[in-house]
Amino acid sequence: MPSPIRLGLQIPNFNFPDVDPEQLYDTLTDIAQTAERAGFQSVWVMDHLNQIPGVGPMENWMLEGNVALMALAARTEKLHVGLMVGGVTYRNPAYFAKMTTTIDVLSGGRAIFGIGAAWFEAEHKAFGYRFPPIAERFEHLEDALRIARAMFTENQPTVEGTHSSVHAIYNNPRPIRGDIPIMVGGSGERKTLRMVAQYADASNMFGDADQIRHLVGVLEGHCETFGRDIADITKTKLASLIIGEDAATVERQATPVREAMGERAAGFVIAGTPDQVAEQVQANLDAGLDGIVVNMPYVQDLEQVELAGRTLAKVIGG
Repeated sequence: MPSPIRLGLQIPNFNFPDVDPEQLYDTLTDIAQTAERAGFQSVWVMDHLNQIPGVGPMENWMLEGNVALMALAARTEKLHVGLMVGGVTYRNPAYFAKMTTTIDVLSGGRAIFGIGAAWFEAEHKAFGYRFPPIAERFEHLEDALRIARAMFTENQPTVEGTHSSVHAIYNNPRPIRGDIPIMVGGSGERKTLRMVAQYADASNMFGDADQIRHLVGVLEGHCETFGRDIADITKTKLASLIIGEDAATVERQATPVREAMGERAAGFVIAGTPDQVAEQVQANLDAGLDGIVVNMPYVQDLEQVELAGRTLAKVIGG
């Protein structure tokens, strides 16, 4: 089904200056409501139980993703909500589909089912989850994709998977729109993008414009195999955005972000004035993307969120 995620804001960090736990919900509400007014179409949180390397130390705050999405949906009106992305190893896939359906029903049809093969081994060990070999994790991912779509669209489906199955399962009440968009995250060319072509409505990738162009080409090849039109799949990438009217201030803010990311920064960081940001985003659209999902290291600065939404909405359109 059409996936409403051409422009999204991901919130990966919950530690903000001078914000105590009892103030956190109001802070997140301010961010989400500002994003909604500014033109963002969706808001995303990670599906992690500890903070991840590259964002902050493991002991930093982390909210359970599905609960956080429902809380943000309750205080917004139009924003679609999703995990970027749900780890397939953390939940029984039918239970995960049921949770997402619950969010969809209670938000008036605004849920997105974001899922991936999971990767953070230390987190699995800390919480007592088994961390299967990568080939097995992709088998679990395929099971979850098949089960979720059946539960979203069929009355009482039975799905026999490699590791997980459902038998004459009810998922009532059903999704508001009769289905829920499925987004698969990752850039794996052989398995991830094949599953996007076979099962998903959206793909979220990583990389600079040249890498994106290559990945879109790979996805197009998989779509040909399954008889799908690649235009029916919403293609985005995740980037880290710093934007401002003062180029010198932007550069000062972007420097530590680039240094922390190292080599990954070239394909991940978008920084500059509105015109410069628009140019960088357009290069990715020209490479084959339909939109972009950004996180913002200074997301507590609501003026920057407002400027980001207005700037990106002009480039990407409605």
